[in-house]
Amino acid sequence: MKSTFKLIRRFIKILLLSFIGLMVLNIALLIFVVSRSESNSGGWKATEQLGMELTETENGGYMLSEKGQEILQKRNAWAILVEDETGDVVWHSDNLPDDIPLHYSAADISYYTRGYIEDYPTTTAARGDDLIFMGHPKDMYWKHMWPAFDYQLIANSPKIILMFLVVNLLAILVIYFVSTSGVLRSVKPIVSGIEALPEGKEIYIKEKGLLSELAAAINQGSEKLMQQDRELKKKESARANWISGVSHDIRTPLSMVMGYAGQLEESSALSEEDRRKASIIRQQSLKMKNLINDLNLASKLEYNMQPLHPEPVNLVAVARQCAADFINADLEGKYPVDWKTDEDLTACVIQGDKDLLRRAVNNLLNNAQSHNPEGCAISVEVREETDSYCISVEDDGVGISDEQLEKLRNTPHYMMSDSGTEEPRHGLGLLIVQQIVKAHGGSISFHHGKSGGFMVQMIFAISAPK
Repeated sequence: MKSTFKLIRRFIKILLLSFIGLMVLNIALLIFVVSRSESNSGGWKATEQLGMELTETENGGYMLSEKGQEILQKRNAWAILVEDETGDVVWHSDNLPDDIPLHYSAADISYYTRGYIEDYPTTTAARGDDLIFMGHPKDMYWKHMWPAFDYQLIANSPKIILMFLVVNLLAILVIYFVSTSGVLRSVKPIVSGIEALPEGKEIYIKEKGLLSELAAAINQGSEKLMQQDRELKKKESARANWISGVSHDIRTPLSMVMGYAGQLEESSALSEEDRRKASIIRQQSLKMKNLINDLNLASKLEYNMQPLHPEPVNLVAVARQCAADFINADLEGKYPVDWKTDEDLTACVIQGDKDLLRRAVNNLLNNAQSHNPEGCAISVEVREETDSYCISVEDDGVGISDEQLEKLRNTPHYMMSDSGTEEPRHGLGLLIVQQIVKAHGGSISFHHGKSGGFMVQMIFAISAPK
């Protein structure tokens, strides 16, 4: 419902901003248009200037200067000079229309100074005691002949304009709410349904109103998601049961194979070659046993069937113990371990399962060993960062290609592979490490080693969940 109100607020905000934006745009447009139009005083000033450019000749006539002629040409206007005493036109421009009178009474002058002469809008100016008229094209001006306005109307114009704006805004809001009320009623259940989709709840929205088709589509989508979820859970349950059953069924015959192979390996009745073969059988059987245990653990972690036993765990102590055990098991010394943790860092405590965390570190050490059969140097480091602890295991071995590293970072995990066994994704060892770190609320990252090898970093939040 919060999203619904947020949507409504967004609509109202857009409406108000649109209204304000349109008002500003219209005002700017009005200013632009007015600025390009002829000023109200332009014709009067031009007539006054024309009167100054009209000079009297020695024989009692009048002559218009070149500048005055330019004024008339520019405005496509004509002009006459009316004598004060007689009312006769004593001078006129060459382009005077034929229907313009050449004599004016006092009443005519009073009328024409405010309006039109034969539909030509006129502007006037005094030239001494005489009066000069300039006639403009008929489509140039629209003139008020008898302007008279209520003073209170003009004085209260700001309040009147504000009142109009408020009334218009309220009218727009009323129209908006009336026109969208049906849509909003239809939107609310749809928004609620969409918000419930990630929670995996079964959704049904009444298929009515303006958005009935959308409601039907959401109902169909929800039904399909629920069906897929049921089928996925069924597959996951079947896969987990199958792995558990196979692991259980293999343990007994595998233990027998390992037991008999161990006896043959120690039997003096066999030749050295036969005892060596028996040793190989025992070692490979042990690898199979460990692989089955890894597969079973990975399955339990994947489907949340592996119970965690949280307790305060010192990551420094766990990593140091794993490194020491690994060194002791490396009888040939092919995998020297460099402990790079700061000696002043003695405790990095989180709430976790010590056995699983030890398993994660051991898997990383064993991963470096299994991918570098010719030997390599391994470094182990625990460090404290701003809000997390980091365990880093790095080797200087054969490393990993960019393509393999990209697949390791982005390819979905091993347990959900449907592409067959010809192109396995990545080993169970790293998968188990990922799952253990995830179970502790942490994250894992894979990188090229600084010396060309392979590096894995496990990061745990300092305030790790209990």
